[in-house]
Amino acid sequence: MKLPPLLVFSDLDGTLLDHETYDWSPARPALARLAALGAPVILTSSKTAAEITVLQEAMDLHAHPAIVENGAGVIGLGGETAGDEYKRLRALLDDLPTDLRAPYTGFGDMTDAEVAAQTGLPREDAGRARDRRFSEPGLWHGSDAGRTAFISALGDKGVHAREGGRYLTLSFGRTKGDAMAQVRARYPGVKTLALGDAPNDTEMLEAADYGVIIANPHRAPLPPLKGEAAGRILRSAAPGPKGWTDSVCGLLDRLGHE
Repeated sequence: MKLPPLLVFSDLDGTLLDHETYDWSPARPALARLAALGAPVILTSSKTAAEITVLQEAMDLHAHPAIVENGAGVIGLGGETAGDEYKRLRALLDDLPTDLRAPYTGFGDMTDAEVAAQTGLPREDAGRARDRRFSEPGLWHGSDAGRTAFISALGDKGVHAREGGRYLTLSFGRTKGDAMAQVRARYPGVKTLALGDAPNDTEMLEAADYGVIIANPHRAPLPPLKGEAAGRILRSAAPGPKGWTDSVCGLLDRLGHE
C-alpha cells in the first residue's frame, strides 16, 4: 500500500463546519488540495456514523475512515459491529437500581421527536443522532448527589461518564486520541495533523505531529496545550472553515507539499 504524505484528523462543529450555519464551503480549497495530494481527511466528531456518512458523501471523503461518537468508535477500517457495544452499554445502564437509573434519560429512552425538540435538529437528523453504536448521551434530572452516585455505580461496571454542554455521555472510555491511534496504526510513519476547537479535542491535538486550535468566538478558548509553546500546536486567526483552510494550506506550504 502506498502511504499518503499526511493524515488529517478534523473535528466538525465549530472547526470544519461553521458554528452557526454548519457551512463547510470555505474549506473547499484545502479539501481539494489534500485530495490532490492523496492525504486522507478523517472526520472526528461526537456525531454518529449515520450523521458522519452523510457529510463524508457531501465532502467526497467516503473512501476514508471516520472517528465517531467522540472517539468511542471508528468506521471505515473494517470489522465494525452493528451496535453490539451500544447494546452492552444500555444493558449495563438498565441494570442499575431503579433509584439511580430513573433520573437519567438517554437518547435511547427518547423518540426522534423528543431528540429533535431537545437538540433543535430536524426530525430526520434527530433519527440519525439516535442511531448509536458506541455511546449514549442523555440528560440528568436528579440531584448532584444522585449524579455522583450514578456515575460511581457505572464506573464500577466499566462505564465512563463525561459531561459536556447539556449532556452526560456514557461510553467505555475511549477518547478521540485513542481512536486516532487506532487509525494511525494503519499508516505507519505518516505524519499527522489534527484540528479542533473544544476541550474534547485536546487529546487528539496533543497526540498529533501538528495541531491547530481553530478559533471559536462562541466558546472560551482552550488553555495552552502541550506542544504549543514549542510551536507544534498553533492557533488559527479566523474561525471555522475559513481558519481551517488557512491553517491546512499554511502547513502544506510549510512542508513543501504543492
